[in-house]
Amino acid sequence: MKLLVYGAGVLGSQFAARMHEAGHDVSLLARGGRLTALRRHGVQLAEEDSPAVRRVPVPVVERPDGGYDLITVFVRTHQVDAVLESLAGLEGDVLFLHNWAAGAQPLGAVIGHERVLLGFPANGGTMDGDVVRYRRSSFVTRRVAMPIGEPDGRTTPRLERIVETFRTAGINARAEPRMGAWLRTHAAFEVPLGQAVYAAGGPMALADDPDAVRGMLHLMRQNLAAMGTPPVPRAFAVLRALPQGLLVAVFRRFLKSPTAVHSGLSDLSPAMAAELARLSEQLGAPAGAR
Repeated sequence: MKLLVYGAGVLGSQFAARMHEAGHDVSLLARGGRLTALRRHGVQLAEEDSPAVRRVPVPVVERPDGGYDLITVFVRTHQVDAVLESLAGLEGDVLFLHNWAAGAQPLGAVIGHERVLLGFPANGGTMDGDVVRYRRSSFVTRRVAMPIGEPDGRTTPRLERIVETFRTAGINARAEPRMGAWLRTHAAFEVPLGQAVYAAGGPMALADDPDAVRGMLHLMRQNLAAMGTPPVPRAFAVLRALPQGLLVAVFRRFLKSPTAVHSGLSDLSPAMAAELARLSEQLGAPAGAR
């Protein structure tokens, strides 16, 4: 597969390295200082706080070149509009893998509706200089699959081909028939969580403030109730069904765990605040997709 990975942050770098090591023709698009570092050292990966750094020589480009079998987009929600114009002139299907609650319509309106696929990455991590520090694999994280879907919910030959290609590269992918609803459900959860962590100054600080966790949970429940349809996946329904005290205890324990600390939750940058603000806006707009 000839693949362009658009976005060389934590998620795009990990994905590009995995696909390159599986033997695919991968190009990782980067700009500025990140481009310079990747050309000099390749993608640098380390497990959580390990001093051992592994380098993967993924080819990097400053501009897309020609057509691709698949373009995967790993950028923040508020950066998508700027990316769409450059994608419009390229050939190839486009798989958007990031927070997005506005449905496929605004994406397809720019690049062509027939090119759009939606998904969400299952991995996580943080940037430590030019090194991507990823979460340690566990029984639980290995069972979490990367959902990918057609905007209309069909299981098409191209969707099956992409899922199988990712699986052969060691990426636990699966077809999701209600990807638009999945992304809106995730946003209903992610926005209160991310904003609470940002306001507290990090996941550990939020865990130490039970009142803030209760406020976060209240907003999650409000968002899920406002959706008007069952959450996808249905497991998110427990946020409305279980007692508040139990959920607060579970969230506080999670926020102190290595999984939370070594994830995007630890990102307190202005870019994270901008992404959460855009995602919050999208939650107030019609979904435009299943």
